[in-house]
Amino acid sequence: MTSLSIRSRLTAWYGGLFLLAGLVMVVITYLLVLGILPEPAQFVASVDGNVVGYAQRMPGVAGGQMDAAQLATTGTVGEYRSSALTTLLAGSGVALVVTAGLAVVFGWLMAGRALRPLHDITSTARRLEAGELDRRINLDGPPDELKELADTFDGMLDRLAESFDSQKRFVANASHELRTPLAVQRTLIEVAMADPEVTPELNKLGTHLLHTNERSERMIEGLLLLARSDRGLHARLPVRLDEVIQNVVLATAAQAEEAGVTVETRVRPRVVAGDQMLLERLVTNLVVNAITYNTRGGRVYVEIRGDQALEVRNTGPVVPPEAVPTLFEPFRRVPGAERTGDSRNAGLGLSIVRSIAQAHGGYTQAQPGKQGGLIVTVRLPVS
Repeated sequence: MTSLSIRSRLTAWYGGLFLLAGLVMVVITYLLVLGILPEPAQFVASVDGNVVGYAQRMPGVAGGQMDAAQLATTGTVGEYRSSALTTLLAGSGVALVVTAGLAVVFGWLMAGRALRPLHDITSTARRLEAGELDRRINLDGPPDELKELADTFDGMLDRLAESFDSQKRFVANASHELRTPLAVQRTLIEVAMADPEVTPELNKLGTHLLHTNERSERMIEGLLLLARSDRGLHARLPVRLDEVIQNVVLATAAQAEEAGVTVETRVRPRVVAGDQMLLERLVTNLVVNAITYNTRGGRVYVEIRGDQALEVRNTGPVVPPEAVPTLFEPFRRVPGAERTGDSRNAGLGLSIVRSIAQAHGGYTQAQPGKQGGLIVTVRLPVS
């Protein structure tokens, strides 16, 4: 019973209670009729051998008259009484079954009507996205429990929308406030290093500071992008995912050559409804991550599979299975993995991939390669 839907359970309760009430009515009616119909022996004794009035109404009585002895021996009164009770039970049973069936049908319809506001709440919640919090239930009706639930849900959405708007303003302000000081610092360091009289020690320190500054800029850029993708999409346009992959592979060719890694692609036409820039960042992070966490002479495979899923796999160090779920968390890397690329990444690559995929209504999966490396699969809805 617990595995049934609420509508099915309400229908079962309606039908069961009606059937129970019908059974009670049938039993009461049967007992009342049983008390009204006379017993044969009492009826014969009451007429003193002359039952003309009753016998005239009884079927199968020749001449219309019977004496008490004949009535007692033939048992006609007993048969009539038994037949009446049997007919009553049969008719009541048929009527009970028919009305119980109608009760189940009408109970199903009434339960659906009563639960319709809950379906409206559920469908509204499913259609909600971080960037589309303007939907409301606006349930009409009397101030009952369902109306109170719908109004509470609408109030929660109002608070969420206000919170996301506040977050957008914060991200816009943080983008300016955090990037500007870093740009100023980078400029000052570059100017100082451009001095021909700079000592080797200061030049080494300046190079280290530039690397640190660049890593901070990448981290801020990654956090801002992560915040943007977490807010969802404002608009969806058709994007050729296969063309995005080709452009990203071409743009990362120099990094792959420097790392001694070969990138191979196997793509087919694939259109995704989404944001061009975010999808480019998704593919870029996957490819760059596969190049960075690799070994010299290794390979990266980028493929759009037959089931339309994007798969990026690489060779490289063995990834412990227990570490895979944590790779999509911010600032998490493969424990002990040797990297052929630079060490200035912030560990946000796969976190951004997962966030962008979710913003497009998709999801990501990862598993260790059989001979090392990682296999990341991204499934996006068909456009």
